[in-house]
Amino acid sequence: MDAGSLKDLIEFMAKALVDNPDDVNVNEVVGEQTTVVELKVAKEDLGKVIGKQGRTARSMRTILSAASTKQRKRSVLEIVE
Repeated sequence: MDAGSLKDLIEFMAKALVDNPDDVNVNEVVGEQTTVVELKVAKEDLGKVIGKQGRTARSMRTILSAASTKQRKRSVLEIVE
């Protein structure tokens, strides 16, 4: 797994969930301890990536956490409005 793959992973999941995949924008901010993966989607798709009671977002965070643990890194997913 290369360094950019966490970003690619989130982008892949988000594009599969939304109605406007061209509006999916993922930005990776690499810090000393933690990598922040910022996800931006079209306003009307925000509910789809968050899900009922945040279930979809929580699932995406769990998958991201598992993938980053495999790389011995720490990462968090921020959904930007």
